[in-house]
Amino acid sequence: MAEPEQWRTWRVAMAEALYGDDGFYRRADAPAAHFRTAAHTSPAWADAIRTLADRVAATVPGGEFAVVEIGAGGGELLEALASRAPSSWRLVGVDVCPRPARVPERVEWLGRPPETFDGLLLAVEWLDVVPVDVVERTEDGLRLVEVSTDGRERTGVTVDTRSAQWLQKWWHVAEVGDRAEVGDGRDIAWADAVRRLRRGVAVAVDYAVDPLRDVAGTLTGFRAGRQVVPVPDGSCDITAHVLMEACAAAADVDATRLLSQREALHALGLRAQRPAYAGDARSYLAALQQTGEAAELLNRDGLGGFTWLLQAKGVPLPME
Repeated sequence: MAEPEQWRTWRVAMAEALYGDDGFYRRADAPAAHFRTAAHTSPAWADAIRTLADRVAATVPGGEFAVVEIGAGGGELLEALASRAPSSWRLVGVDVCPRPARVPERVEWLGRPPETFDGLLLAVEWLDVVPVDVVERTEDGLRLVEVSTDGRERTGVTVDTRSAQWLQKWWHVAEVGDRAEVGDGRDIAWADAVRRLRRGVAVAVDYAVDPLRDVAGTLTGFRAGRQVVPVPDGSCDITAHVLMEACAAAADVDATRLLSQREALHALGLRAQRPAYAGDARSYLAALQQTGEAAELLNRDGLGGFTWLLQAKGVPLPME
């Protein structure tokens, strides 16, 4: 006898598909085998983060300074920082996946963030994979969207009061057929991460939602470097853009700033200027490659389109 068809909300399905026992992020090859991040693009990314960390460290006198990355993935950024950062700094990767073999011994690898620390908290493309509910406006009001394991969808029950209040405040779904993702779980996750930071700066980097633009929602999938229809069977990454303003409002901090990645990296000294040719072809080609990598990080239609959320506790913001 065939098993009965299983329908779940996207939040439940996404959580199981990404973080269940056989989930996408439990695999040793994820995420590098499926999509390219800033940490995979250029050593310039690690250099920029080191510059940021230096600025924060200069405002956190005494005691232990930590760089904690939530959603550290394959550990590429921390691997690079291990050869750049002072030996006195504590480097911590946080992820559900096993410790990657490439990560140097000085890097700690944890399943959850330290309970308290001073320093720099990083979350690069982490919030976009915190599970969300998907809602759609129908003739009968706002309804949760349900999904089967093979990716088929249907509208389900009316959204609950908490979700409706979040949508009313942050992402109004006006027309029949319009969709949105309910980000209250992300607000809670970010607030909990920032709570652990005693003094320092928290930085979240992700593609940001524009409710006026993203009327069809932003939920999508990635597999083997290609964007695909999201199917919650563990075979692909499932992601949705982040409403950064809502996350920012959830955290208890002293100061907040939102910047595009292009603006943030410019403030950290990264440029993509074509080098001059000085007669050495090999050096010139190497410089051209570096310029191309920097340009990719700064490209408004690519990685440069990320939004940076910076929040400070007990110290000034590092890019004022």
